Amino acid sequence: MFPPVSLDVSTAIKTLVLTLDLLGTFVFALSGAVAGVRRRLDLFGVLVLSFVAANSGGIVRDVLIGATPPAAIRDWRYLAASLLAGVWIFFWYPSIRRLRSPVLIFDAAGLALFCVAGAQKALVFGLSPVAAALLGMLTGVGGGVARDVLLSEIPAVLRSDIYAVAALAGAAVMVTGDALGVPGTVSACAGAALCFGLRLAAIKLDWHLPVAHLPRQAADDAAAAKRRDGR
Repeated sequence: MFPPVSLDVSTAIKTLVLTLDLLGTFVFALSGAVAGVRRRLDLFGVLVLSFVAANSGGIVRDVLIGATPPAAIRDWRYLAASLLAGVWIFFWYPSIRRLRSPVLIFDAAGLALFCVAGAQKALVFGLSPVAAALLGMLTGVGGGVARDVLLSEIPAVLRSDIYAVAALAGAAVMVTGDALGVPGTVSACAGAALCFGLRLAAIKLDWHLPVAHLPRQAADDAAAAKRRDGR
């Protein structure tokens, strides 16, 4: 007879959160670095953008739940993952140019990983399911917002794209699975897959949330201002 195998559930959950966090950090760092290279930033600028895009959401999450100092500052692996992604993109960007819209693809993958990781970590710290889902969404969108702000772009979460809604849906699957007793790995994979699929479908099929309808004159003024900014 084999001796019974004991499983430390707490350690397994912490390992799952760390794995999702590091994967999301690396993928979001790729999106930040690609955006920096496209804007022709120097090496330092690309590395800064990769770190900010990869860790802003996680830092905000950790501060809000009281996990201080934030993991992105406390654990060297977050910095290493961010810098590794930035260096790879800076020197070998042509190798990924064949991907269609690489920034959007990496961003969607990072969004999916971070929304479930943020929700799972919030649950570990005792937040309610609703608060955990909202914090998962915030974790997912934080990096993209910081990246877009640094590049003087309107953040995707503030536009009509299906972005924050996809993150909220993925986080909701994560917390629902936890409430139903579904293994954390299964819930995380299902939530990440849903978020990633929604985001890619929104990009491919041009799904948008409703936008405000401007009066004709206001719409013409907005279009004229946009043309002036593009010159």
